[in-house]
Amino acid sequence: MYGRRSRIELPNWGIPVSYAVIAVLTGYILPRIESHWLPEIESGLSAVAAVVIYSSIASGMMALTGVVFSLVFVMVQFSAIAYSPRLVPWIVRDRVLWHSLGVFTATFLYSLAAIAWLDRNRSGKVPFFSGWLVIVLLLASVAMLVALVERISSFQIRRMLTLTGDHGRLVIERMYPSLETTMATAEFDKLRQFPLTHTVLHTGRPSAVQAIDERALLTLSSAVGGIIEVVSSPGDLVVEGTPLVRVYGAAQHPDQQAVRKTFEMGEERTFEQDPKYAIRLLVDIAIKALSPAINDPTTAVQALDQIEDLLRRLGSRRLEIGAIRDSRGTLRLMIPHPAWEDFLILAFEEIRFSGATSVQVMRRMNALISDLISALPQERHKPLQQYQLRLNATISKSFENEVDRQEASIEDRQGLGSPRRHP
Repeated sequence: MYGRRSRIELPNWGIPVSYAVIAVLTGYILPRIESHWLPEIESGLSAVAAVVIYSSIASGMMALTGVVFSLVFVMVQFSAIAYSPRLVPWIVRDRVLWHSLGVFTATFLYSLAAIAWLDRNRSGKVPFFSGWLVIVLLLASVAMLVALVERISSFQIRRMLTLTGDHGRLVIERMYPSLETTMATAEFDKLRQFPLTHTVLHTGRPSAVQAIDERALLTLSSAVGGIIEVVSSPGDLVVEGTPLVRVYGAAQHPDQQAVRKTFEMGEERTFEQDPKYAIRLLVDIAIKALSPAINDPTTAVQALDQIEDLLRRLGSRRLEIGAIRDSRGTLRLMIPHPAWEDFLILAFEEIRFSGATSVQVMRRMNALISDLISALPQERHKPLQQYQLRLNATISKSFENEVDRQEASIEDRQGLGSPRRHP
């Protein structure tokens, strides 16, 4: 089950701003403290040498920042073209990128501030702590540069697929109980026996539903004595007038603003309460790799590796989590969640269509479905067997030659290369 995010995070743009503010304040306060309380402690550097060092660090840091982040943005743009444009906001939100910008900016600003206190009143002295702090910031910048280079290397396709799969595995683990858990089925049709008393609509610009505060909605539903049906679930895009919830059998109308506040909106879908999003991104990468312009079926096979793992985890979980009851056991809240068949359609349909003429993709999909049937409980088999028939029909239609059809029908976890397992 899920509620609103409990952790408050600093916005990305706030990270370098915070570093800059701290650097300016430190450059203004620390030398004054040293001048007043520790005038006898010196760094050992001459004022001329310190000016050269600090000015070189300041000018070099700005040049480094421009070069490094130009390369970063080129890599991000390349990732959008090669993989999926929906990965760009996720990559740009990476904290290492923003902390690196913050450290580089702080080093530049503090170096300038430190120069102002060199040879103060022609004393020829260089403050010890404020002076050597410039060197510490320089070393920190080098460390962040190394971390940034390592992070840029993660833009490789295998790493991107793994990270996407990791997000999907996390949300599956958090949202869905084990298959042995008994859950009440959310029968939405039965809601129609209660009178529809109110509908809360979305107001404002188009936004994606990122998260829903289930506990707050449950409290509101109990307060009005009815059942709230969530119409727009995480991952949906809502526009002006789109229904957010419908209220059935309530004795009074709920507070519309309170209901709207339980929906966390944003410009992009997030992984937090959207188990389909990870599969959506993996499918996007796979079908782009299968496009005639790129023609890279191996990348599609690698995406199918991650999709298989997510489907194995979903298939061993109880997916019927939409019916929420209060402490007395009364049904109060119903939230739509994708069924097993919905996940299969999302995972297979577009890849099956785009990779219909690829022997490699057909062989990998054959192995994937066969392995899922072997690994998952009986209740998951029927939709998988139907997709197996559809996959065989696709192969028969796409390959006119009998030998080609036989080759494409082989179960092969590598697509091409692993020991043959004939269906």
